[in-house]
Amino acid sequence: MPTSVNVAVIYYSSTGTISTIAKAIAKDAENAGAQVRLRKAAELAPQAAIDSNPAWAEHARATADITEVSPDDMVWADAVVFGTPTRYGNVTAQLKQFLDTLGGLWQAGKLADKVYSGFTASSTTHGGQESTLLALYNTIYHFGGILVPPGYTDPSKFVDGNPYGTSHVSGQGDIPVGEQTLTAARVQAERVVKFTRAVKAGLAAEN
Repeated sequence: MPTSVNVAVIYYSSTGTISTIAKAIAKDAENAGAQVRLRKAAELAPQAAIDSNPAWAEHARATADITEVSPDDMVWADAVVFGTPTRYGNVTAQLKQFLDTLGGLWQAGKLADKVYSGFTASSTTHGGQESTLLALYNTIYHFGGILVPPGYTDPSKFVDGNPYGTSHVSGQGDIPVGEQTLTAARVQAERVVKFTRAVKAGLAAEN
């Protein structure tokens, strides 16, 4: 009987690109045998800013039913896959705000020895994708987490070219998430589940 694993897919998305990838990773992790929680970071932007962008406002309405992330989701998870758009080559304030609330769990050692991975998107080619994921992963090192990037472990990764995590170029919102990104998401999700299962089984055997 395979070891059961819990995977939390935690993301922030303004106009929907990261949300689409998050849903794909959640589905792929489920297909790989994991129990999955899909969670969004709370919005920090003022309503006036959201309403000024029709795509942002529509996405907020369309995802109103998705549960906002809480620290309990981190405790529950054996693996966490974080998603964030690039913001000047860095993590969004919304996702960073959630990460900054986890000091108590970090201090108690409850974020260590879990598997972590990440995904991102930008409006332009490159556009800070790699630096965003590297910035995100700085937090994982402090957690004592086990980083599982996709690397070039599947032929498809030589097509999308990002060993740090799944990424997508959205243009001005006019380039939808396509097969290349969805394939990268599947490879990453399956790899996360595979190694989470191995880590969890190994730690259980030691104890």
